[in-house]
Amino acid sequence: MIFSGIISLALALLALFLIWSQNSRIKVLEFELRALQKAFMAMRDRLEQSAGIGEASVEPQALPSSEPDVDEAADAELVDQPLADADAETDVANVWQIPDQEPAAAMAAAESVAEPIADLPPQSSPARPDIESALGGRWAVWVGGLALALGGIFLVRYTIEAGLLGPKVRLVLSALLGIAAGGAGEYLRRSERTLPVGGINGAYLPGILTAASAFILFGTVYAAHGYYGFIGQATAFVTLGLISVAAISLSLLHGQAFGGLGLVGSLATPALVSSDAPNPWALFGFLAIVLVATVFIARTKRWWPMASAAIAGTGLWCIAYLFHVQDVNATSVTFIALVPIAALSALWARPSDEGRPFASDVLIPTLATAILGGLEVLAMAVHGNVTDGMLVGIAIIVAAMIAAAGWRPVALPLFIAAGASTILWQLWAYFGGLNVLLAIDGVIVEGDANAGPEYMVLFSWLVAALFLASGIWMAGKAVVTAPRPAAVWALFAVLVPLLVTTLIWTGFGNINRDLLYGTIFLGLAAILVGGSELTARNEEPRQSGGLAVSVFAAGAMAALILAIHADFGPGMTTVMCGLAILVPVAALRFRQWPVWPILSVAVSVVVIGRIAYDPSIVGELDLGTTPIFNWLLPGYAVPAVGAIVAAWQLKKLADGRMRLVQEAFAALFALLTAAILVRHAMNGGKIYGDTLSLAEQAIYTLIAIGGGAILVALDTRSPSPIFRIGSMVIGGLSMLFIVVSHFVVLNPLVTNESTGQITFFNLLLLAYLLPAAAMAGLALYARPKRPKPYVACLGLTAAALAFAYVTLSIRRLYWGEFIGSWKGLTGWETYTYSAAWLVLGVVILVIGIRLKSTALRLASAVLIVISVAKVFLFDMSQLEGVLRALSFIGLGAVLIGIGIFYQRMMLPGRAKSVIDEEAQNDDGLRN
Repeated sequence: MIFSGIISLALALLALFLIWSQNSRIKVLEFELRALQKAFMAMRDRLEQSAGIGEASVEPQALPSSEPDVDEAADAELVDQPLADADAETDVANVWQIPDQEPAAAMAAAESVAEPIADLPPQSSPARPDIESALGGRWAVWVGGLALALGGIFLVRYTIEAGLLGPKVRLVLSALLGIAAGGAGEYLRRSERTLPVGGINGAYLPGILTAASAFILFGTVYAAHGYYGFIGQATAFVTLGLISVAAISLSLLHGQAFGGLGLVGSLATPALVSSDAPNPWALFGFLAIVLVATVFIARTKRWWPMASAAIAGTGLWCIAYLFHVQDVNATSVTFIALVPIAALSALWARPSDEGRPFASDVLIPTLATAILGGLEVLAMAVHGNVTDGMLVGIAIIVAAMIAAAGWRPVALPLFIAAGASTILWQLWAYFGGLNVLLAIDGVIVEGDANAGPEYMVLFSWLVAALFLASGIWMAGKAVVTAPRPAAVWALFAVLVPLLVTTLIWTGFGNINRDLLYGTIFLGLAAILVGGSELTARNEEPRQSGGLAVSVFAAGAMAALILAIHADFGPGMTTVMCGLAILVPVAALRFRQWPVWPILSVAVSVVVIGRIAYDPSIVGELDLGTTPIFNWLLPGYAVPAVGAIVAAWQLKKLADGRMRLVQEAFAALFALLTAAILVRHAMNGGKIYGDTLSLAEQAIYTLIAIGGGAILVALDTRSPSPIFRIGSMVIGGLSMLFIVVSHFVVLNPLVTNESTGQITFFNLLLLAYLLPAAAMAGLALYARPKRPKPYVACLGLTAAALAFAYVTLSIRRLYWGEFIGSWKGLTGWETYTYSAAWLVLGVVILVIGIRLKSTALRLASAVLIVISVAKVFLFDMSQLEGVLRALSFIGLGAVLIGIGIFYQRMMLPGRAKSVIDEEAQNDDGLRN
């Protein structure tokens, strides 16, 4: 009962699906009918127009053109050409020749065409198929075929349960039922009896019966082998294969769905007939026959789903074999991997497909072949028992994929899959399969005794050479007609040889210095330069430096950088990379390719990466303690000079964004050179020290302020968002350093660090007065070029540094070299602070008025307020006697003087001029 319920539910669902499918087809038929009606009406209107023109005796020149307009052409495209009548097409063709005839002849020709049309009976729209005709005429036949197949199975099952017949008799009867169903289907096909119901021809009874026949015969043979053992493995395998191949062949008569049934049976046959000692040649030979037959039949009908399924099924069988068999027959695996490639190239892809490479019937089978081919290569590479034969097979498969892509350009995905799988194969071989451990002295450890490293290296070189040669050749051929595919060929011609050479060098050579591999990299760079030149000569226009040429040029620069790393030690490598910044700039003088400035910047990035990896250039142990004259100077200064010269040359040769970026790198290298030399000198030759002194931080602050000024100057000369934003970022960082380090963390009041034995030339001068002057100069220089709030912050920071310098210098005057805050305050020291702060406030006020800076005037006001608060809140309670009196007398005199000064300096006319000038400055800044 349960089984019957399941069958009923399945039949109900199938009925619903068939009804939905019938409704969809009805909508398609209605659309086609409307298109035919519209085309007929357009043709009738044109005939009537031609007849009217003939009656009016219009000159032939005034008749309609013999070329149809856009709307008529669009209408004509909607008509299904096989449905058109040949005689009608001939008559219409004669009508188009009316302008070449006399008016009377034209009129007669129009009437001769119009009369048969007028005699036609009125067109009536066909009756809309209803649910009854759909259920009775189409799905009933399909379900009937399914019921016939299931009936055969149920009959066999009943005889088994009832014990009526023996196994052999049951199998014979089942086979006879299958043969009878097939014969009936063939009889109906030859008799052309499709049994349409209600005008519906979708229920193709011969195909249904033939499919049921194949289903019954397939089950009968499998039962004879799998359940009863009446036939052996070889007989069952051959018989099932013949039935499946026959079903695939009959798809030419019964459609793609029938061929899919045969394909499924063919792919399932090896799994149904198991063996204790499977023969890979029998398996892959059978799959090859099935694949070639399927692709050949699918090609005649353009059935791309069927072809793609055959390719995918064959590839999955190959991968399953590789993962389930330890001792792999490499030759048979290579054979079955080549069959889909050959079938795609010889049978499926045609020269006529070149204009439609993205059509589904071309693209999807190609993608299936590419993906499965790449997976087969990877499955062979990651196999636990990689032998020399498997390495040969991998190389052959990759070569076949490259050759197929070169022969059939629409098969370019094969080349992409070959390149990607080769890259993964190489990475796995050197970091997984062979377990090549990278070490400084180039020591390697082998993990596989079957595939020696020498064979791996040999086949890696061969595959790399194949990619290099084919990439250069095909890029040169395709650069005009297909520039993007040409760039793809160039990309893998660069990536694969560079990766292979790098892996072999790092795995088997000397990682520090190896002249052999350095020479190989130089040769590869020269070949890629030649490839770029050959490709550029074939461009349209010549030497335009397109995408493929740019890829070759980038590969040549990468090979040059790798050659430098292989030929030189750490110090000279950084220096030579700094000089290599100029190589693309020099090449720009000979070939005006847009990629050269980008490559110059890319080399600068490489140098930055090297410095970030090892700031000591040669290692701290080999650096030495000699100030300035050590490896730091050439390691940082040479790239700085290279970037400066490159920026200068790019301005003359290729003025653009890359020049601005290179100028920024030049400024960065210059700042890094000064900073690292200072750190090395002030830490006794150590640059990795854990402690940071105030003197060293002061140098860094001065460098940052100088960097901000340099970027402002560069932006003034060559306006750029990079310089404008970069200058403000560096200025902000310098202010952050001052607040955090100079005022808090490294302040001598907190650390009690020695300020030096000399009264004036000491740490306070370096850490506070010089940064104050530099920050004030930057604020003054950036005032008309940067936003007002930013300039105000610079000015306030300079005032704060000046305040700190005055305060700390007074404390040093009283306490000497060490000025820690825990030592307390003396009376005269407290009074000196008050007097000095008032004087400093007046000085800042005068400067603010002279510079017409509101920020400085506010800073002076804040400083004066602090002084007043100190006198009234601190001096009044702490000072005694004459010091208290002098403090208040001095404060009063200064405040009165400030009031008189403001009254004279800020008269109404003078105040108006000051305000107007500040407004003009703000307007100029905004503009």
